[in-house]
Amino acid sequence: MNKKGHVMNGVLLSIGLGYILEPSGTEATFVTILEVGLPVTLGALFPDVDTEFGKHRKTLHNLPVLGLFVAFPYVFGNLEFVWIGVLTHYVLDVMGSKRGIALFYPYPQEFGLPVGVAVKSKHADLMTVVITGFELVVVAAIVFYTPWDTLELGGSIQQGIQALGV
Repeated sequence: MNKKGHVMNGVLLSIGLGYILEPSGTEATFVTILEVGLPVTLGALFPDVDTEFGKHRKTLHNLPVLGLFVAFPYVFGNLEFVWIGVLTHYVLDVMGSKRGIALFYPYPQEFGLPVGVAVKSKHADLMTVVITGFELVVVAAIVFYTPWDTLELGGSIQQGIQALGV
């Protein structure tokens, strides 16, 4: 996907996440959208920094980089939602484009699905919206259908889930 697609994905995903996490439609929903929106959108843009250094769709488009963003909030106590943007960037590149990404870089093999379109395709925006909708359905299923009360989770994970209101 192109830069426009990743921005559109980050913004639409942020709005959807805001409503999933705070479905009341009140001011609290809009506060949640803002709280989630900036870090998710920034995370959605971060992997393409590798267009300026390294190898695009390799250097910052891999699972070790995602792991760093997932671990960051637990180590430093901030940037809680940036990893979601990074993950959705990867999903968009794997599902939405023909090329795929090198998930296990420095192993050079790129992984993608055969349903993607060319970056400059007239269908790229539609593909972005469809994939974003798919991502939101997955998130909603996790949030609403996971029996959070019955799971034995570590203290910080449990506190994070409770802070999200789940």
